[in-house]
Amino acid sequence: MPSFDIASKVDAQVVDNAVNTTSKEITNRFDFKGSHVLFDLNKKDLVLNIEVDSDMKLKQVIDVLISRSMKQGLDPQAFDMSKEPFQSGKAYKKTIPIRNGLAQDDAKKIVKVIKDAGLKVQSQIMDDIVRVTGKKIDDLQEVIATVKAANLGVPLQFINMKS
Repeated sequence: MPSFDIASKVDAQVVDNAVNTTSKEITNRFDFKGSHVLFDLNKKDLVLNIEVDSDMKLKQVIDVLISRSMKQGLDPQAFDMSKEPFQSGKAYKKTIPIRNGLAQDDAKKIVKVIKDAGLKVQSQIMDDIVRVTGKKIDDLQEVIATVKAANLGVPLQFINMKS
């Protein structure tokens, strides 16, 4: 039976490259000359800490980070921007966790979307992936289109397609 997996994986090296190119661009920009900008990527936990002088500069740094990560092939939804920045002394700090792996809640949402579509496929949650099996490859391709259209707020990859 044909099957494929739905996963949400982020390559730590690609994230590191995106952070490094962002750091280089920020240091070369005229509007950031002489200002305090600090990037700290914890590769083990995949958490990015940003520290800048003002709130406006923080927003600019995040915009550059997202555009550079998109050029590296990262989905911007991989960055969890839900935490608010906080001020510590004269510096504004923001902690950005990077989503790696499919959370149980997100996996349940994906399975629900597939079941609500009424397609003749079976889906099951296996750790941090969702395996979808069906009798026809066309049904599996329809599942991929349905899940992409659902826009669940999680970067998804469709891997291990087997027929």
